Amino acid sequence: MRQAYIVDGIRTPFGRRNGGLSRIRPDDLAAATLSDLISRTHVDPASIEDVRLGCVTQVGEQGYNIGRLAPLIAGFPVEVPGVSINRMCASSLEAVNQAAQAIRADVHDLVIAAGVESMSRVAMGSDGATFSDGLLSRFNIVPQGLSAEMIAEKWNLSRDVLDQFSLESHRRALKAQESGFFADEIIPVSTQDAEGRPVTITLDEGPRANTTLEKMAGLYPVFKPDGCVTAANSSQITDGSAALLLASEEAIHQHHLTPRARIVAMTVVGVDPVIMLTGPIPATAKVLSKAGLAFDDIDVFEINEAFASVVLAWGEEYHPDWQRVNPHGGAIALGHPLGASGARLTLTAIHELERQKGRYALIAMCIGWGMAVATILERV
Repeated sequence: MRQAYIVDGIRTPFGRRNGGLSRIRPDDLAAATLSDLISRTHVDPASIEDVRLGCVTQVGEQGYNIGRLAPLIAGFPVEVPGVSINRMCASSLEAVNQAAQAIRADVHDLVIAAGVESMSRVAMGSDGATFSDGLLSRFNIVPQGLSAEMIAEKWNLSRDVLDQFSLESHRRALKAQESGFFADEIIPVSTQDAEGRPVTITLDEGPRANTTLEKMAGLYPVFKPDGCVTAANSSQITDGSAALLLASEEAIHQHHLTPRARIVAMTVVGVDPVIMLTGPIPATAKVLSKAGLAFDDIDVFEINEAFASVVLAWGEEYHPDWQRVNPHGGAIALGHPLGASGARLTLTAIHELERQKGRYALIAMCIGWGMAVATILERV
């Protein structure tokens, strides 16, 4: 089988809701990452055979097939096609997997997998309407936050445990910022502040240095009056974009590229659409089986922090060394721009493998309506 390699990747800083990136259109934001990726890899954009771009809420400024428009804005030749992918929260991880599948199948040799979401400018859920009676006759569809509550109840996860996990996410993200860990993956973004003055955003805006368990304890539950899911132990509404270049071995030689990671295995699973967010548990087992690896073979786990209860329930099933899980924080601290998070997790996992000279990383993401995507990478 042909192999698919990740050559390089970049991302924007992740901006808070109505924060530093909110004055940039999402198609322009995605175009900035595509342009910078080309500059960084020194690849002729005319050699890119497809752009696969994850985006969840594909309406308004994220509509009209943003996956095609962003490369045009970035100055790519008109001959370079693009497509928008919606696998909900795992859309750009799905883009990575689809790019790898195209390369493995000998359809393409150079593909960009990217993602974008401006949750400040395009409201989450604005692409939907009412649910079909046929669906509701089968399933009691609830908001994801109630699914997170169900998970906390099923795995006996207390409010204090959720908040402690969330505080640690902020601590790790702040430590990563202070050490410069993210510096190589983030491109500076020039924009304007609320008064119209030019500013350059260089850091993720989500991590909070002043948060404490006491402050978290003062927040009211969002979804159930007697529940444990709060804004503090949930992922942040965020703006951002990320992009990666994938290549075949032939393209690596032809374009004189240096690969950083190899796609080892990929999977997608379905689970009950009511509790909804448990997918990373079976997805982890399935992708490990496809790779022929054991859980302890994995050096880095990036399990998307949609809610603290999601990652902690996964941990209750696998009992990981928590130092290997989201070692530089996750979406609770860094934010979760829906369409961009999968590419960000992939990029961060590669950097961490290189930092610790590890071999394998596993990325898993829960998805609305009961799915999950998982991918295993090997450092080259």
